[in-house]
Amino acid sequence: MLEIRHLTKVYEGGVRALEDVSLTVDEGEFLVVIGLSGSGKSTLMRCINRLVEPTGGQVLYRGIDVTAASPEELRRIRRRIAMVFQHFNLVRRSTVLTNVLSGRLGYVNPWASLLHRFPPQEVQRAMQNLERVGIAEKAYARADTLSGGQQQRVGIARALMQEPELILADEPVSALDPATSHGVLRHLEAINRDDGITVICNLHFLDLARRYGTRIVALKEGRLIFDGKPAEVDRGWFREIYGQEAEEVGVS
Repeated sequence: MLEIRHLTKVYEGGVRALEDVSLTVDEGEFLVVIGLSGSGKSTLMRCINRLVEPTGGQVLYRGIDVTAASPEELRRIRRRIAMVFQHFNLVRRSTVLTNVLSGRLGYVNPWASLLHRFPPQEVQRAMQNLERVGIAEKAYARADTLSGGQQQRVGIARALMQEPELILADEPVSALDPATSHGVLRHLEAINRDDGITVICNLHFLDLARRYGTRIVALKEGRLIFDGKPAEVDRGWFREIYGQEAEEVGVS
């Protein structure tokens, strides 16, 4: 489904966020990316859909070179690749329903969407997705009145509105408490399992990565240093990824 070839990203000032990263993601995987802050996890995620422009290398999505795609081709690709953001990325003063409906902006008449006029079938679809993540009763509440976990579930419902083939979840639980984190990840797990939607998810905590990932990759200083099954990340690999002085912290 997704192939990353020799991906490199150098920011202004010579900061190398990614260095010659290559990997392939198969259909239906729940791939978790781990590593220290600054290891390149978010840059990798944002290079996949070109929210960040790579300096070198290629990203191929179903054989299409995303890194060389025209603006129109990129819009079509992004329809199929939804994103769930660390800080929710909601319009805080708009209703939950309006935020979810924004996931259809790539499909509906742009003038109608500016006036928040969506076809009844899209409104129904939005309500179904809110029901799926357990917050349909919040549809007409302002987004900024919701808790962090509820806001992230709005983000997941919005992503589902794109009818995606791939969801990129960029540290979706880093701002949440442990119990809420599991709730959000269980929704992503169910979407992956029941809908067959491929998920790539950045996580900080190794126990969450082991619990939800079908495969784990690790970045260190922009380089891919591990690619394997969750059970293969033993104590030795943990110290290689996070440093010799690191202590594993559980999220129960």
